[in-house]
Amino acid sequence: MKSDIEYFYNLKIAKLNSNSHYYFFEYNYSTYYFTSFTRPIEDLTDLIRVSEELRNRNINCHEFIYNKDGKIVTVIDDVKYIMLKINVDINTEIDLIDIYKMQNSLTLNAEKSKLYRNNWGELWSEKIDYFEYQIHEIGKDKELILNSFSYYVGLAENAISYVNNTNENYPKNFTLTLSHKRIFYPNTALNYYNPLSYIFDLRVRDIAEYLKSAFFHKENVMFEFTNYLENNKLTDYEYRMLYARLLYPSYYFDLYQQIMDDNLEEDSLVEIISLVNEYEIFLKEAYILISKYALIEQVDWLMKKDVSTL
Repeated sequence: MKSDIEYFYNLKIAKLNSNSHYYFFEYNYSTYYFTSFTRPIEDLTDLIRVSEELRNRNINCHEFIYNKDGKIVTVIDDVKYIMLKINVDINTEIDLIDIYKMQNSLTLNAEKSKLYRNNWGELWSEKIDYFEYQIHEIGKDKELILNSFSYYVGLAENAISYVNNTNENYPKNFTLTLSHKRIFYPNTALNYYNPLSYIFDLRVRDIAEYLKSAFFHKENVMFEFTNYLENNKLTDYEYRMLYARLLYPSYYFDLYQQIMDDNLEEDSLVEIISLVNEYEIFLKEAYILISKYALIEQVDWLMKKDVSTL
């Protein structure tokens, strides 16, 4: 790969580093990031525009680099790649306050419409249908998945019902802001300022994904969550959608998909499954906390659960 990068970008690399997801190297005192491009090609123009707009507003997201042919996408062995220049300290951690500030920097307009995501209930339902088909066809030897899958499908169905009920019965009063396909914890600048992960969605999307990821890294997220809600006013619709997103077990399905794609071992799920009771406590506490700011529906089985015995 080193010689390919040097050829396509007319540069000389002293050392090329890599992990399972991307390559990176230093050149002229800057860090560069070379990774596969798996999004729809029609997203690319909007992603470039968003990246440029953010940098014009002094938000140093990663910069797209053109190859020697003047193209953003470089094809090597039939795989599409993108080169990005890193303009931030990649180890800086991004918290909920930073997320809120970033969200206020860009909102959706017609030019960015290809990056809009918001039909959560439909997308989640389609994903669950596919997963159930996939397990039936190729997952019969995955004992840990077979023993846990039904529980997380049930939790997902709670989340889908919550979203559908909210959309059917409450005014859609919300702000569409710059968001990410997924937030991870620790939430480093390397991932957070990567435009390849950008979408536009409800501002509560990134908040919920950050909280879920931090929880499964055994962080006490309630203090940070409380502080966020105390200092940032959401609409009633957004409070309900925030809770729906906390209900949806993206943390399980993300690992599930990597296991089914043979990119992870099945025992990667053990830690998440071992914390199922603790996460139910978190969901109950989150409901009580959000209820201080908006009237949201409770999930009966969670609220009736005697968490003192867990």
